[in-house]
Amino acid sequence: MFLSSQVKGRPLPWSGLLALSCAAFTAVLTELLPAGLLPEMAPRLGVAESRIGFLVTAYAAASFLAAVPVTAALRGLPRRPVLCGALLGFAVSNALVALSSSYPLTFVARLLAGVTGGTLWAMLVGYAARMVPADRRGRAIAVVLAGITLALSLGLPAGTALAAAVGWRAAFGSLAVLAVLVVVWVCLRVPGFPGEPPHARVPLTRVALRPGIRPVLCVTLFLLLGHQVMYTYVAPFAEHAGYGRTGLLLAVFGSATVAGIWLTGVLVDRHLRATLLAALATFAAVLLGVGAGVHAVLFGAVALWGVAFGGAPTLIQTALVDVSGPADADVATSLQTTVYNAGIAAGSLSGGLALDAMGAGALPWTALPPAVLALATVAGGHRYAFPAVRHGAAPGPARAAVSPSVPVTCAVGDRAARRPDVDGEGH
Repeated sequence: MFLSSQVKGRPLPWSGLLALSCAAFTAVLTELLPAGLLPEMAPRLGVAESRIGFLVTAYAAASFLAAVPVTAALRGLPRRPVLCGALLGFAVSNALVALSSSYPLTFVARLLAGVTGGTLWAMLVGYAARMVPADRRGRAIAVVLAGITLALSLGLPAGTALAAAVGWRAAFGSLAVLAVLVVVWVCLRVPGFPGEPPHARVPLTRVALRPGIRPVLCVTLFLLLGHQVMYTYVAPFAEHAGYGRTGLLLAVFGSATVAGIWLTGVLVDRHLRATLLAALATFAAVLLGVGAGVHAVLFGAVALWGVAFGGAPTLIQTALVDVSGPADADVATSLQTTVYNAGIAAGSLSGGLALDAMGAGALPWTALPPAVLALATVAGGHRYAFPAVRHGAAPGPARAAVSPSVPVTCAVGDRAARRPDVDGEGH
């Protein structure tokens, strides 16, 4: 199995990592569930279906705007209470949506969820990195981000089915209960970490300007832009290609992302650069193939796309933690959260403009340039962002030395991650 149960003689902190994975699962369901319930929610709230869609937009916009300032404001607080507070924000938001008959109140509840979501996403990767030795960061991050894949492939269909069976209010109520249960799990099994004292905090601008940060953020932006062009408008492209079964294509994509994150977990700690290059090259090849009209193998192309994209967030975020160090991972990830949401918005907008102007056949060609830019950025980022040998995960005595191409804070953060009292199961 790729997620070995032993880390340097100590058990991998499964319970704590799975609690963080369940937090990611809850966040994705909270963000996207309204999109599957437009016909059910609109009549009860007395608005058009498009305005229910705006509930997803409200979440994304609030997350985009809040991730950096809220994360920066909370850097000095102990990490576990902040994590629990974000999860309780999900619980309150989903409870309000479940009980509300007012669209404005529901909209405000979704803004609250977006703020807490931006805070949560800025924390999860850094938290996982601090729970394990540096040479197992990638696997720990893969466990946590598997919650995203499971939410997309299983959680959203299950939530939609639950809403169809017992009503959409019950679905949101169940999400509120789930968030509370995850808070209990976090309190019991996730270790507490101190906040950053004022004298140790690296200013946000210095984190953003650190060598390697900008290439990782650029890859995030380019990949999400290209991916979202196709994913947002997969239905019209499927129709253009002669397939009317969009649901089946999405099921193939979701299943393939599970395989992608498993494969990434096998390779990330030893072959991050090569694996990310292969994933991005596969995505670009898929776009070339379907853009050239090779529609006979559309299901296979979608499966390859899912495998490539499924592991990409783990690879990119592991690279981000490597160049920022666990101590500054929350701030760096808050920047990535902002860029991530910008990529989603830009991809959806670009795809919509291309669809209106040139038709569905133009979508792959619209997605291809940012995909190639992402690939080129990784290929050219071998010095700082995507080195052939990950300095942050180098085993053995060599960890005592700091490579001149790696910021000192990375080595300090790695030593913190190796503290014997942090085994992931204590408090």
